[in-house]
Amino acid sequence: MEAPIRPDTLRLDGVRKSYGVGTPVETEVLHGIDLRVAPGEFAALVGPSGGGKSTLLNLIGLLDQPTHGKVRIRGVETDKLGDAERTVLRGRTIGFVFQYHYLLPAFTALENVMMPMLASRGRPGGGMEERAAALLDEVGLTPWKDHKANDISGGQQQRVAVARALAMNPALVLADEPTGNLDTNSADGVFDVLRAVNEASGTTFLIVTHDPRLAQRCDRIIELVDGRIVSDRPNANVVRRSGAVFSESARRIS
Repeated sequence: MEAPIRPDTLRLDGVRKSYGVGTPVETEVLHGIDLRVAPGEFAALVGPSGGGKSTLLNLIGLLDQPTHGKVRIRGVETDKLGDAERTVLRGRTIGFVFQYHYLLPAFTALENVMMPMLASRGRPGGGMEERAAALLDEVGLTPWKDHKANDISGGQQQRVAVARALAMNPALVLADEPTGNLDTNSADGVFDVLRAVNEASGTTFLIVTHDPRLAQRCDRIIELVDGRIVSDRPNANVVRRSGAVFSESARRIS
């Protein structure tokens, strides 16, 4: 018996986005985007500032809706969902990592990682603390799990944000300039963690980056210019780091 075909993690068909609709200043910023991202892909989204990358990421992340076209997440047509259903799908299927970590400074690293699980389930329990601790161990932060967010370094804070994004075991992680606020050494370490998660668990990643070094370490490079995909190519020369990323590369960030 043949194995069932899994739907694309992400599929966009003819997606357009306009602002000021119906007014004299109506402006279309995305012009008919077609895009498919398969399960387990590790893709970079690149392009100049103002080209529509953040707008596209907001649509994919179900934080906004297209003016025209369809956004499907794991085969689900999101335009047919109500607000509450979209919120549930987003919380269970998509993880977010931003340029700024947006951790809660009054809480520990462990508590910050638990937040998505608490938001979903409404109360602690059900192995939340154990899962959060395991995720922090994967990103090399067990010794700092009980430290407040403001008491650890920038690179460590961003790794907490990565662990938090993985708390609900999402099918898709959207990373918007996840290393843009870090020095080169810390940026490389955080990127190593993202790649290691992808390789270990098959989580799909779409990473917005202006750093050509990091884009060259992705399996696919999608270029968005002036609201249009002008290039979408596999990266035959992808550069990967060898070795135990979680146990060595991630831990070297201080």
